[in-house]
Amino acid sequence: MNTIFMTGTSTGLGKAAVKLFAAKGWNVIATMRKPENETELNELPNVTLMALDVTDKEQVRRVISEVVSKYNVDVVFNNAGYGLAGPFEGADEDQIFRNINTNLLGVMRVTQAFLPHFREKGKGMFISTTSIGGSVTFPMNSVYHATKFALEGWSESLTYELEPFGITVKTVAPGGIATDFAGRSLDLCKHDAYEEIFSKVFNAFTNPERRAAYSSAEQIAEVVYEAATDRNQQLKYIAGNDAKELFELRNAAGQENFRKEVKKIFLEI
Repeated sequence: MNTIFMTGTSTGLGKAAVKLFAAKGWNVIATMRKPENETELNELPNVTLMALDVTDKEQVRRVISEVVSKYNVDVVFNNAGYGLAGPFEGADEDQIFRNINTNLLGVMRVTQAFLPHFREKGKGMFISTTSIGGSVTFPMNSVYHATKFALEGWSESLTYELEPFGITVKTVAPGGIATDFAGRSLDLCKHDAYEEIFSKVFNAFTNPERRAAYSSAEQIAEVVYEAATDRNQQLKYIAGNDAKELFELRNAAGQENFRKEVKKIFLEI
């Protein structure tokens, strides 16, 4: 039985991925900050819940040390993360650090802690949830984009040094997911000078027509499963029709023309 270790499994994509992999016969170690509040995943066969806050470096070290002493982990799915939106001028240093600490440093901590286990095995796979926002940008999301672009670049560079040890690195880059991400997992920074611009951007993001194109968490989880099992060396998996359209448009139009299209959608409504 294959074993996968996951972070950020309390809701949304993470929870959907736990259910899918468990249904496929995998042994799933599902981590979240407060597993005592979980009432669904703990009822599934082959699922073990553990407490983990990826911003707590000592807990990361301790939990992963315990996991590798008990389990032969095959895949690590780095999924913990959240959004930070609003004008950069209004972001305080604590907000910026928290977003980077979770979305980027948290993934790095977990990955680094698992590396000896995979290196000694001579095989293993890391899959990280990035975002289409790691390839294209939108207004009022600069810090979030910084974390996701960094994850993509870090992951690509990591492939070169880990391939000789039989370790694979992959990213899954979703577009919009029809979850409560924008409510539960979104932090806002505010500044009076940007209220009008932010209102336009917010209205564009929450437009029902736009949201109708979003994927379900279950659909994105299927892409994660594909990445884990297809035996390809593909680095990036663009997940969701909206993400694929944006990625293709960015590549076809070029940077400046794509920026013009983004301004039309978000700032000229």
